[in-house]
Amino acid sequence: MKITYYGHSCFSVFAGGKNLLFDPFITPNELASAINVDLLKADYIFVSHGHFDHITDVVRIASNTGAMVLGNWEIYQWLNKQGLQKTHPINPGGKFFLISVS
Repeated sequence: MKITYYGHSCFSVFAGGKNLLFDPFITPNELASAINVDLLKADYIFVSHGHFDHITDVVRIASNTGAMVLGNWEIYQWLNKQGLQKTHPINPGGKFFLISVS
């Protein structure tokens, strides 16, 4: 497992061959000024809540990577209006199971 802290609310976890990104706040984040947001890898993006300092780069990163984005119902609806289609609503403490079909 590898954990990368990008500052403030944003970090990633690489585990089990998957890149998990949490609360992507990169471009306006002074602590992440050296990070090229367009080169970040993500298979899944988790959004804790809709404040700008937790959601700023979600659409950009998800569009670049094709990541599945998980967040509460309101975030799910907002992301769909932004044109993202790989989204899933999840409540705090909720579960999401990925079923792989061969």
